[in-house]
Amino acid sequence: MKVYDKLFIGGKWVVPSGSGSIDVIHAGNETIVGQIPDGCVSDAESAVHAARNAFDGWFATPPGLRAKYIRSIADGLKARNKELAQLIACEVGMPIKLARTIQVDGPIQNWLQTARLAEEISFEEKVGNSIVLREPVGVVAAITPWNYPLYQITLKLASALAAGCTVVLKPSEVAPLNAFVLAEIIEAAGLPPGVFNLVAGYGGIVGEALAGHSDVDMVSFTGSTRAGKRVAELAAQSVKRVALELGGKSASIILDDADLVAAVKGTVSSCLLNSGQTCSAQTRMLVPRARYGEAKAIARKIAEGFVVGDPLQDSSRLGPLVSAAQKTRVIDYIKRGIREGAELVAGGPEDPEGLEKGFFVKPTILGVADPATCIAQEEIFGPVLTIICYDTEDDAIHIANNSIYGLGGGVWSRDEAHAIEVARRIRTGQVDINGGRFNPQAPFGGYKQSGNGREGGRYGIEEFLEYKSLQLKDSAV
Repeated sequence: MKVYDKLFIGGKWVVPSGSGSIDVIHAGNETIVGQIPDGCVSDAESAVHAARNAFDGWFATPPGLRAKYIRSIADGLKARNKELAQLIACEVGMPIKLARTIQVDGPIQNWLQTARLAEEISFEEKVGNSIVLREPVGVVAAITPWNYPLYQITLKLASALAAGCTVVLKPSEVAPLNAFVLAEIIEAAGLPPGVFNLVAGYGGIVGEALAGHSDVDMVSFTGSTRAGKRVAELAAQSVKRVALELGGKSASIILDDADLVAAVKGTVSSCLLNSGQTCSAQTRMLVPRARYGEAKAIARKIAEGFVVGDPLQDSSRLGPLVSAAQKTRVIDYIKRGIREGAELVAGGPEDPEGLEKGFFVKPTILGVADPATCIAQEEIFGPVLTIICYDTEDDAIHIANNSIYGLGGGVWSRDEAHAIEVARRIRTGQVDINGGRFNPQAPFGGYKQSGNGREGGRYGIEEFLEYKSLQLKDSAV
């Protein structure tokens, strides 16, 4: 069991102000796998103070030297990649084979990419009689979720450091152990004191203290839309910048000429990744009405092929949900959908056979007649796919856009140009064309209540930069 009793503030491991602790639960067997401090408001204030004191020095650090530190952190993550994969598989429930690739290797590559970009980005240019500078926004509070914990931390922290910002990180209390390992790696990399600070605790206390703190210049938050609204409300009191990556209810439109088997397989796989605990998961599959029977038969077969089991076993394709509360929430949605008339195509609310211990839910597919029902509109955040029929292409686009969210999506057609034409009409942050793979260099973020701001690649670094214009006399240009 990993036990941490200190927070990382000002380059040192310090005893928290309070005496409380938070247990970290193994998603697959419900045992306690770790413990972290339960931080409080004064801890958050100390971390912000340390970040503020470190800002001028880090801002003045040349981008090339910042990149050197970032590469050193990537090297530290590489050295502990097996440990991190096991930790995250236990904390989150993602099967170990996927955790190695997605939860650990992905962040390592992102740190390396960010180091390269820090050296390539131009931080000033001449425009007419002006020198336009791009400067770090200042002290950043990064508040991160549990579903892709190290990856979401990386998207914020690496980019903010590259931009010249100092950071206070509050990781999710549900999956925090990886963040403490990262803090150990950052300490070993020799990052100047106060440039990175880690304060654990609950969102309602530590998160709110950071979001509302007058010395925090920007909050970067990933989580639920409800919590994101609260963060924005608190941040507005000091008019600080806010970047939000929130919920989703993404639609996969399968056009009439698509390769149906490939399209259904791709959509089901997108939905079930990380047991559906992915904000951009394609959880609404839109199919031509005449092909519903064919599509649901394919979907059933694919879903039933997912081996549900212990996340530490290489044979498992679908692990548990992250917590008992999350399991209860997802099961309630499945039951409600069935009560409201949805056709149960696969799965259901019962525990998978032989997995009564742990937070497991069967991969579930529901046929939905009305796209306005709750299970077709609300983010379930579990392994639940709804199949919705449409009559015309315009009808499909309307259904896809008829959501408060706009984070991800997909379009499938044998005619790629036509698929792109349809994708242009969908109000969402990213659209996969015929299963196009995720691109870490492209901007990631949402429309509408899926948030604002972008992460990933140079776009993620730019999110942490301010513009300053120096107007010169014409003769000096």
